[in-house]
Amino acid sequence: MRGRFEELTANDDHVLSAYVAGDPDAGASIVVVQEIFGINSHIRSVVDAYAALGYRAIAPALFDRVMRGVDLEYTEEGMHAGLAVREQVAWATTTIDIAAAVDHVRRDQPVGVIGFCYGGGVAWLSANELSIDAAVSYYGGQIHQFIDRVPQCPTLLHFGEIDHMIPFGDIADVRASYPNIPIHVYQGAGHGFNCDVRASYNADASQLAHERTTAFFDRHLRSS
Repeated sequence: MRGRFEELTANDDHVLSAYVAGDPDAGASIVVVQEIFGINSHIRSVVDAYAALGYRAIAPALFDRVMRGVDLEYTEEGMHAGLAVREQVAWATTTIDIAAAVDHVRRDQPVGVIGFCYGGGVAWLSANELSIDAAVSYYGGQIHQFIDRVPQCPTLLHFGEIDHMIPFGDIADVRASYPNIPIHVYQGAGHGFNCDVRASYNADASQLAHERTTAFFDRHLRSS
């Protein structure tokens, strides 16, 4: 079942859109956090994929605070446009909007958060600031910026070995700071390796990361 856009109201009365799919009574939910390219077709496909796995899934439009309806392609132009919007969005408001998405799908059931790139950093912040049950970050370059924050829920991190946007030393620092957090580095994989419409897509790394992620979510969101 494909999703649809709905409106959410954050606790500061900001109204934002969100792409939602899956059975409201699925028993567990996943919040999908966008890249800088907005709620584009790829992010919507991730939401649809988790709904197909039996989760209620939602992707809040974090850029609505600056520009509504951001939906960009994976081009140089799209990247520069997305970065320009992201720079105007405060980190504090991202977790407010993630909290609105969590509340929207909670229904007294477990909720996990998964994010990619910019969203990977947001997933990390969500793990240490919000009441959620699990978090997964893909190539979250900003994690090192917030290395002093401590996740309050089970957390899983994925990085590419040859990610030109995340220094390998940053990954080593995070690993040293959090030896109990599973951190996977994928050989030969670059930034955006999970996205099948990007030139950097790495099918093997994407598949392995997906298997690890789904097992992680199944364990922490469905085991009770």
